Amino acid sequence: MSLEELEDGVAVISMPYDAKLVGDPRTGVIHGGAVSALMDTCCGAAVMSHPSNPGGTATIDLRIEYLRAAKPGQKITTRAECYHVTRSVAFVRATAEDEEDASPVATATGTFVVEGIK
Repeated sequence: MSLEELEDGVAVISMPYDAKLVGDPRTGVIHGGAVSALMDTCCGAAVMSHPSNPGGTATIDLRIEYLRAAKPGQKITTRAECYHVTRSVAFVRATAEDEEDASPVATATGTFVVEGIK
């Protein structure tokens, strides 16, 4: 995974195509677990970059809707936005796209525990 952007509650992280992440060798499609890990990581990074400056975070709930398979051989990029933070919970939404960019591979909404808001 490569961090491409991180500021003010927004994170963008990409994951290059790698044969080690393929879920179905017949099609070459990346496993949903790899997409899930990318989205969870990106959402957590968005929370930690929020201007409220939480000290740490952990996933409470992450709902991912897989809309289509990512095209084999293409990088997947997730953009996550932490749009609301309370004293103990942050709310995040995210989208994962491959290089085609026509329609998302997956979308996510999640809640994350936050510690030490300043």
